Amino acid sequence: MRDHPGHEPTVSPVSAINARVTAAAPPALPPFVDAAWLRAHRAEVHVADVRWQLQGPSGREEYEGGHIPGAVFVDLDRDLADITTPEQGRHPLPTPAAFAASMSALGIGDGDAVVAYDGAGGIFAARLVWMLRAIGHRAALLDGGLAAWDAPMETGSGTAPLPAAFSEVPWPASALASINDVAAAGEESATACSVIDARAPERYRGEFEPVDPRAGHVPGAVNAPCMTHLTADGTLQPVDTLRDQFAAVGVTHADTAIAYCGSGVNACHSLLVMEHAGLGRGRLFPGSWSSWSNHPERPVATGPDRPGTSGRSAPAGA
Repeated sequence: MRDHPGHEPTVSPVSAINARVTAAAPPALPPFVDAAWLRAHRAEVHVADVRWQLQGPSGREEYEGGHIPGAVFVDLDRDLADITTPEQGRHPLPTPAAFAASMSALGIGDGDAVVAYDGAGGIFAARLVWMLRAIGHRAALLDGGLAAWDAPMETGSGTAPLPAAFSEVPWPASALASINDVAAAGEESATACSVIDARAPERYRGEFEPVDPRAGHVPGAVNAPCMTHLTADGTLQPVDTLRDQFAAVGVTHADTAIAYCGSGVNACHSLLVMEHAGLGRGRLFPGSWSSWSNHPERPVATGPDRPGTSGRSAPAGA
């Protein structure tokens, strides 16, 4: 399921932004494609179902209840994360070898393009897309997620994919930020606004913390909730609106930005949105708040949002 040699697929308007890419060579796919594009190019891409939630039916159960035909189920906890530790957080990045083994077992190879979706507008599936793009693979999110798919679905566990050759590639240092990088950037954020907290405003303010040991945010971070980038139907806001949302918290170029969330999942969506909006590529703090809040020596800030930070809440835990 690869692109035909010499043929570059056209993309829909939602994905036509010519983003500046700083962490790696630009993949052939943009960060987002819509359902019409996927229907037209279904035979050329692998489709990944990355549904996940902290409570309720498992992603696997939802997948078996109905998924895009031919999609493989990707287990966020098993395939896209390492073992949880207080120091590394709830969803640390897997080792390159473990990630390569997971992709191989899912039938995704070095030359394959991937379109991923979930049931929450892409804020979970973004983890897979960001990881693939970070190491130079072609990957995109389905704009609007499964709700945008208006064609028949299939049920059941699906056909076991044939293993594929997926090379082990180190995570590029230019795509990641350490906890010390975040601390240093936060100290500079009074003017640079370079640390972005993608969680819901009430978690940022420290009024509510459902999962992690301390409530609040990294000192100096600004709040740009990932859910504000979506419309009521789960599709992306217009590009001008997205740019305005980031500009409202002082972010006009992603190449100086670090994004974090609860555990390094939803922040991947924010990074893809910035790329889609033409702001370039920022860095991910993989441990995110689940790591920072487990380090008692790290200070915690609480209090009101900065301008532009109100919005819907993302599901807890990611």
